[in-house]
Amino acid sequence: MGNGQFQLDIFGEALLLYTTAARHDQLDMTRWQAVEQAVAGIEAKWATPDAGVWELHNEQWTHSRLMCVAGLRAISRYAPATQAAVWGSLADRILAETAATCTHFSGTWQRSAADARIDAALLIPTVRGAVPGHHSRSLATAEAVRKELLDDGYVYRFRHKPGPLGDVEDAFLLCGFFLALTEYQQGNVKDAFRLFERNRAACASPGLFTEEFDIEQRQLRGNFPQAFVHAAMLETAHWLARPPGA
Repeated sequence: MGNGQFQLDIFGEALLLYTTAARHDQLDMTRWQAVEQAVAGIEAKWATPDAGVWELHNEQWTHSRLMCVAGLRAISRYAPATQAAVWGSLADRILAETAATCTHFSGTWQRSAADARIDAALLIPTVRGAVPGHHSRSLATAEAVRKELLDDGYVYRFRHKPGPLGDVEDAFLLCGFFLALTEYQQGNVKDAFRLFERNRAACASPGLFTEEFDIEQRQLRGNFPQAFVHAAMLETAHWLARPPGA
């Protein structure tokens, strides 16, 4: 959040980071207070419109709410029983409301209650554990991303208007890595490796990534270097190094 911009999803992201700390026995009392503040932020703000992961106009973005669900579910595993029950109930309430208002008639998640389009960001909460990877809505969302946003092994964020995807912006390498993670989570290991290698190769000579990749001209576009893409690449590599199901 900066310059007055509110991004709800960062509360869920923070809880996921604190969960990693807890898993490594690094979550002391001071950090646990930060956990409680993040949960309080979700409880107070989960119905508030935010700028979303792409920092656009304020909307009740599906991705933002589901990231809060993922964070709550994750940290609840390390909470005392009473807190875990309350936080789990909050996650259930947010998920139920989001499913009721943000499920497309085709069975996928949609960007928001007011925006029926598919968005590659909707893959991320399932990877993070908001809902199971083999839930019908997760499978349908992944298939919609493949059909509507995947081109030549690269993934676009969302469709801005009818016509070629690349007319408005280029493919987002971050989205390519998240589709690779989704394929791996769903057991499509070969497809996961193909996507990983395709997007991993779209880097500059120092091995650094930009935000976007022009698949027609095979050129890097956007912010350089883009830390979010590097983090996704490293995470995907870590996942793919494990045996399936591990």
